Amino acid sequence: MAIKVGDKLPDVKLTTMGEKGPTPVQSGELFKGRVALFALPGAFTPTCSAKHLPGFVQHVSEFKKKGVDRIVCLSVNDAFVMGAWGKAQNTVGKVIMVADGNGDFTKAIGLELDARGAGMGTRSQRYSMVVQDGVVKALNVEKPGAFEVSNAETMLKQL
Repeated sequence: MAIKVGDKLPDVKLTTMGEKGPTPVQSGELFKGRVALFALPGAFTPTCSAKHLPGFVQHVSEFKKKGVDRIVCLSVNDAFVMGAWGKAQNTVGKVIMVADGNGDFTKAIGLELDARGAGMGTRSQRYSMVVQDGVVKALNVEKPGAFEVSNAETMLKQL
């Protein structure tokens, strides 16, 4: 069953790319405070690279003005890929790039996507959510193939 507004996020191990390589981070720590989380099917994919991630990078100052402590981008990719994509998209100091390499977080919240038909295995659905101290305050899950409700502009209106 998919997560919904009012639910608490699970506490699972995720990974970021640190200066010395992959660095584990618990989702319970990552989602403390007020967090803008968005997830997407894959790093370096067309919509994710051209629209989804750039929108959040572009609007960082507006998120901060609305009291967001951090912006988190999550994908079922490994930390090396997320780190490289973050560098390519100029996210350093703006958006925290988080790898859910095994899909544990994505499966725990019920938002996995079967992308085997496209040769991508199990991925995350495209979504965004406002999180306050680990509790979902707003949730925007896209219909398959769409990019209409999980963008930065929609989330800014919800804050």
